[in-house]
Amino acid sequence: MGEKSRRERAAEARGVAQASEKRRERTVRFIGGAAVVVIMAAIIGVAVYASSNSPSNDASGSLDGIVQPDPAAALPVGVLAADSATPFGVPYGNGGADVPVLELWEDFQCPACGALEEANGAGIEQLAEEGLVQLIYRPTAFLDANLGNDSSHRAVAAWGCAIDAGKTLEFHNAVYANQPAEEGVGFTDEQFVSFASESDLGEADLATFSQCVTDGTYLAWAANSNQEFSTSQIGGTPSGFLNGEAVGTEVLADPVALADLVASKS
Repeated sequence: MGEKSRRERAAEARGVAQASEKRRERTVRFIGGAAVVVIMAAIIGVAVYASSNSPSNDASGSLDGIVQPDPAAALPVGVLAADSATPFGVPYGNGGADVPVLELWEDFQCPACGALEEANGAGIEQLAEEGLVQLIYRPTAFLDANLGNDSSHRAVAAWGCAIDAGKTLEFHNAVYANQPAEEGVGFTDEQFVSFASESDLGEADLATFSQCVTDGTYLAWAANSNQEFSTSQIGGTPSGFLNGEAVGTEVLADPVALADLVASKS
């Protein structure tokens, strides 16, 4: 009788342990899922905020104190011309003409853009690097008008200097990784040089980059792209389009959902 009781107690202990493990697994899955939901909600919430607080610049996309748009202005190496289907966009990756085109509108001062880059920037880059999409970054600077500074225009212009140096993705990612904690603080030229240095530019290339930033070589390009954003009535950032159709921010931020959508268009 005593032996049977011990077996029963052992069985009961195993049952309790198994039940506890199942509860733990459910909890881990729930917490992981909840974390993803929180990230998605944060991105979407800030993106709506950006959209609902439209820029105060005029229809030309110009801002007081900043160089005016000029379609004939110099462009960084490889940036698409004014007569392109995606004017002033920055192509990235290995996608050919037979794959879907993914356009991504971003403002370097946009917190939601930073959150998107953190959530799925690597996934978006991978789709482009594997040739599954033609990725075209569409820079805008509409937040300068909202925040009362010129950092978005200058960040885009500095990016152009980095593009010339062959550091398109490295500089782009460094800016988003170093967004100020407080929106509106903006960036200094010294920070742009620091970001370029982090991108492993050699001494000569870094000097050329610094001069390019100081000269504002690509400020007109920034203004041109911002004008496209304004006249196209994009509304807010981040905004994505796949073959011209809007892609929800929640899809852009989800590696699996975005890859599935791309596959469905291929």
